[in-house]
Amino acid sequence: MRQVHVIVSGRVQGVGFRSFTQQIAIQNDIVGWVKNLDDGSVEIEAQGEDNKVDTFLMQVKKGPSFFAKVKNIEITEEDVKTAFQKFEIKY
Repeated sequence: MRQVHVIVSGRVQGVGFRSFTQQIAIQNDIVGWVKNLDDGSVEIEAQGEDNKVDTFLMQVKKGPSFFAKVKNIEITEEDVKTAFQKFEIKY
């Protein structure tokens, strides 16, 4: 089990980024959450098996569509503290 904290910046709000992130998380058996931050970036907390986390992060870097532009992705490895039950969008 691996846990990562991710900050995605660029044009990532108002382009379906959170629902896209939730969709690919579910496809990759990733649990955690995603939310918009006040500075226009998106924050993700994700847990899963190593290879699935890698696949998930690669898909996040690509973004949901042509309209979204991921400029930077900052990934911090974390200790697994609590096991999330599902992947949700936080508001």
